[in-house]
Amino acid sequence: MTTTDAGTSGGTAAAAACHGSPPETAPRTAPGSVTDNAVGTPASGGHGYAKQKDAHIKRLRRIEGQIRGLQRMLEEDVYCIDILTQVSASTKGLQSFGLQLLEEHLRHCVADAAAQGPDAVDAKVQEATKAIERMLRS
Repeated sequence: MTTTDAGTSGGTAAAAACHGSPPETAPRTAPGSVTDNAVGTPASGGHGYAKQKDAHIKRLRRIEGQIRGLQRMLEEDVYCIDILTQVSASTKGLQSFGLQLLEEHLRHCVADAAAQGPDAVDAKVQEATKAIERMLRS
């Protein structure tokens, strides 16, 4: 799965347009971590996934466990087909998570843009389309 084309450029500006600017003292964690609050995004509660945040974190931890299981399988010289089966399960888990997040984005951010007018809707739809393209390429 390719993650190099994550398309992060403009993401913080888009988030700020959807949710407003964060407080100047928004806490940060390591880049790429599950709790990363990038500059330009609200510290908490402003995203479409906010209501499901705990469930999403639990789901990502489960996927993380699957990935660690892959490492153990290699260390223990498990049969390659069994490892590939686990790779497939991990990949499907991430894809399912991504689709859920996309749905929440559409319901929340695109719906909010609808109240701002057609230009805002077009921008959000284009942003979502690019995210879908990235997901399909991975």
